[in-house]
Amino acid sequence: MAPPGPKRRKLQHSEDNDGNSVSVTENGGPGVTGPTPAKQIASSNAQDHKRRDRTIQDGVYTAEVYKSNMFKLQVDELLQQVKPRYGKKEAPAENAMRTLKSIIEQIPSRAAISISEAETTFKSHGIVIPFPSPRPPQDAKYKLQYDRPSSINATGSYPLKIATRMDDGLTIDLVVTMPKSVFQEKDYLNYRYFYKRAYYLACLAAGIRECKDHIFKVSFDCLNGNQLQPVLVIHPSGDEGIDDFSSSKCRIQIILAFPERTFVDKKLRPHANCVRPKGGDEETEEKPLSATPFYNATLQSDATITAYLKLLHATNTTCDAYKDACILGRVWLKQRGFGSTLRRGGFGNFEWAATMAVLLQANSGAGGSPLSTGYSSYQLFKATLQFLAYKNLSKKPYVFQAPDLTFPKTDAPPPIIFDGPRGLNILFKMTPWSYARLQLEAKLTIETLGDSTFDHFESTFILKTDMLQYRYDASLEVPLSALQLDSTSEEYDQNLGEICRKIYTTLLRALTDRVTALAFLIPDERDWDVSASKPPEDQRRSIIINIATDPANANRAVDHGPAAENKKEAALFRQFWGDKAELRRFKDGSILESVVWSLKDTSAPVLEQIISFVLQKHIGVEAADKTRFISDSFAHLIPAGRIQGQSGVSSFLPCMNALAVVEKDLRALEGLPLTIRHIFAADPRLRYSTVEPPTTTMANSIHVPASLVIQFEGSARWPDDLCAIQRTKIAFLLKLTDLLSEAQPTYSTRVGLENPSQPSQNQAFLDVVAPSGFAFRLRVHHDREATLLDRQLKDKTLDGQSRESAAAALASYKRDFINIPAHTQVLQTLCTRYLALSPAIRLTKRWFASHLLLPHFSAELIELLVVRSFLQPHPWPVPSCATTGFLRTISWISRWDWRHVPLIVDFSSTFSNNPTDLEGTGPKGMKSEDVEKIQTRFEAWRRIDPAMNRVVLFAATNLDNEGTTWTNKAKPEKVVAARMTALAKATTDLMKAENDRVLSISIGEVEQTEKTEAFDPERVFVSHVQEYDIVLHLSPKHSTSAKKKLKPAYKNLQVQQTNGSSDVVCGFHPVELFVEDLQSVYGDAILWFWNPEKTDLIAGIWNPSVAGVRSWKVKAGWNSVPLFVTGKDDEHKEQGVEIQVNKGAICNEIARLGGELITRIEVNR
Repeated sequence: MAPPGPKRRKLQHSEDNDGNSVSVTENGGPGVTGPTPAKQIASSNAQDHKRRDRTIQDGVYTAEVYKSNMFKLQVDELLQQVKPRYGKKEAPAENAMRTLKSIIEQIPSRAAISISEAETTFKSHGIVIPFPSPRPPQDAKYKLQYDRPSSINATGSYPLKIATRMDDGLTIDLVVTMPKSVFQEKDYLNYRYFYKRAYYLACLAAGIRECKDHIFKVSFDCLNGNQLQPVLVIHPSGDEGIDDFSSSKCRIQIILAFPERTFVDKKLRPHANCVRPKGGDEETEEKPLSATPFYNATLQSDATITAYLKLLHATNTTCDAYKDACILGRVWLKQRGFGSTLRRGGFGNFEWAATMAVLLQANSGAGGSPLSTGYSSYQLFKATLQFLAYKNLSKKPYVFQAPDLTFPKTDAPPPIIFDGPRGLNILFKMTPWSYARLQLEAKLTIETLGDSTFDHFESTFILKTDMLQYRYDASLEVPLSALQLDSTSEEYDQNLGEICRKIYTTLLRALTDRVTALAFLIPDERDWDVSASKPPEDQRRSIIINIATDPANANRAVDHGPAAENKKEAALFRQFWGDKAELRRFKDGSILESVVWSLKDTSAPVLEQIISFVLQKHIGVEAADKTRFISDSFAHLIPAGRIQGQSGVSSFLPCMNALAVVEKDLRALEGLPLTIRHIFAADPRLRYSTVEPPTTTMANSIHVPASLVIQFEGSARWPDDLCAIQRTKIAFLLKLTDLLSEAQPTYSTRVGLENPSQPSQNQAFLDVVAPSGFAFRLRVHHDREATLLDRQLKDKTLDGQSRESAAAALASYKRDFINIPAHTQVLQTLCTRYLALSPAIRLTKRWFASHLLLPHFSAELIELLVVRSFLQPHPWPVPSCATTGFLRTISWISRWDWRHVPLIVDFSSTFSNNPTDLEGTGPKGMKSEDVEKIQTRFEAWRRIDPAMNRVVLFAATNLDNEGTTWTNKAKPEKVVAARMTALAKATTDLMKAENDRVLSISIGEVEQTEKTEAFDPERVFVSHVQEYDIVLHLSPKHSTSAKKKLKPAYKNLQVQQTNGSSDVVCGFHPVELFVEDLQSVYGDAILWFWNPEKTDLIAGIWNPSVAGVRSWKVKAGWNSVPLFVTGKDDEHKEQGVEIQVNKGAICNEIARLGGELITRIEVNR
């Protein structure tokens, strides 16, 4: 699709723009002189031809510079939505800036005074000078002075028009450049510059406060959380006066700067030392002092504010797409929780814009620029992410036009993008954990955008990915009080940074490959009133340490250390682990230092054991005791949900072992007319996805046998008639029963019949109860059935009812004998590949069951919903525990617009549609053409069935592109699908509220006394039956939940119960049979809901078309009562008779039908 015409014209005009001001570039160069009218008339035909040629090429151009045409349209819409309008809304803020500028210009100069005199003078004005720590000595020889600023200008993203709308409002920076006259040559040493800067800021605060004609709210804050750089924050007065800019939803930040070359540049290089010990300002050769790169960069950043404004403006002039690329970067950073402040990682909007501007410049001696000015905004965005993702800036710094620069050597070198012309490391505020997280997020986004099959615009720019429960698998909440730091100390900020680095390195060394990411969430500091000193940090606040785990290693029981021969490494290992380290011999003969952790179900998770131990040993006992560990908080809600030293499928191994024995015994039978070719699993419990893992003590293991599909070798002696084929199947099953009873007398076998009213569908099955107590149900698959059914379907001589019956039989055949076995095979592989997949599926099914929705959804559809979160996890990595997999699935369901968007899952494996071809080779993953075909089929269904009476949800995979296999015949119905979406949104909102509560507690917005009890995950699984019209309460002796609790107290009784399992009718469940009767009798009048995992109640809602008053007719289909309707003219004249559903009679009929199953009926409406 071609880009809009005006956009193209704007780009052409900007090429001729001289770029003297930002506004000219933004407005498309209105000052450029166009051609004369005569020339326009003469060249009109040529322009028309060029325009048509350009239109033809635009589609190809867009596909090359953007991911797709649709992606470009989405990017354009996003940019339009997030850009400020720069109109009437921002006008009050701009007027306030002009007022502030005039106020500052009128502030009189102050003579040089000592530090003590300055504090005394400002104390009388009600202002406390915001001196940084350490505070200046009272006997300092230098003086503090105020002169009028050399310049006052707006800076930052607002004047460059690369700002974005934020929920918390817009911040506009006003930079005040201090004159050189207030500084001396060596003021860069020992915080002298920062003391003079703080005094200058206090003078500005006093001048603004004392202005009687204008009223503003003034407070101090730290620029990007750096206590060396206090700034003035101007808030609107709120009095609706001429200076009130509350309507702009902005705040103005006054930042101080000093002119370039005020100090010698080489003195502020990263390797220099600017904080000298007491007794002298000179660095001696005998004692070289350690470098102070952070101090130097902080000072240099004040000198480069205007320089960077010029750089960004010049880049915006030379690169048309730079502005939009900056906005895309800002959106990406915001959605992932990055910011320029020290505690948010030190990489925010300015760092993104400056990095991209530097990468667009040619680096002398290092070839051309990494980015091209001809890139589109999307190409610039993606190329910058690639640079950040794959360039290790800690090991190999990126140095721009500074060839002879050296950096101080440290154990953990910081990331460096050094801008030589401006003498600043752009990443000087970043910490090791924030840089590691930035690299990881950039890599994930690059992988996401590299997927050519699906459109990932939403996951890249729209989704907020920093929610703790979605992104991380475990978290630590460390109260600041547990670190035992003196918040009133001058070294508090430095000590807090050091202890955070120590915790990070300690955890990284202890957890090794168990974790893939460690991220610190440190609460931001608040601004404070100008009349008070900076308040000490509230020690009730907490540091949250988030952990992303590798499930393959996270619960490992033994950590291997160095060999005993490596004396040095072994000594370091023992020093780190202390008494926990021990020397062990392993099976391969090696003798290694090792650490062993407990894997018992009653013990804490391995991660918690490790973290508690290392915190206690290396940080402090109080830190270990007060730290709160949260990990996989939903896993305990399902049996064996927590992955503790084993895979997520280990609880299903007894059933799978029983299946292997049964298959072995079946294949060993002699006397069968045909040899068994395949035995396929076709049941949720055989693909590790039932809520309750099957056990021999469970009633469900008998009541619900696991389905198997058995296929014999091909033979020409099979009959060519559908009914005869069904009879032949019964004969095979009877023969299997006889042979198995003779060969294995311990087996219990019974042949059963099904689908008596559908002779074309499967008619028989064989129930086999193994000696282990597990039950299996075998059905025979014969591939000739599909051909015969398809022939009937195409036979136009048959009546419509026969062809419809054939279509239903063919769909049933494909689902039962083709799709379900293939789906089971895929799930078995995926559950062993992704250890958290099985617990996540089971947890999601429990959520559906708890809200009484599970019977309306096929098990395969729910499994596809969860599998999607693992195979298409963007923008997050693959889930590593049941909780993250479950919550991400529910979050996607809450966002899924199933009316207009199909569910498409790409297994990207070597599996085929046919279970017999599962051994085939070659990739079977989806391509964009396959997705387009599925989308076309989905749109066709919506045109055929716009009311969604037959297909509500559309779910397709690369194994089954029909899309209706699991959702045909309105399973679920539209009202049930809407209920699913509403419940998913409620669950997501609850988790967002919990995330906000945790963050508010950590940053101190919620006082310690207001902390409620810990979040109970059970709240997500509570269903309110008051919302239903009818509730049938069932007898406890028939409920599944009661039977699960009735376990024999003694082993011999348990053995007797297992041995007596053959007396139980396999597949008999009275509650499910009762529900089937309810649906067949009252399905048109009442929509039923129940939980098959508990079967303690059945709820129903009246069909609105039935519950209302209708005209009288014979055989309404439900119990009704007549209503006599009178005419309008004469109240006593009967006009006619209408009918209404007789709810009381229907409830009595249900009670009589249920008998002793029902204890009481609750009627709400």
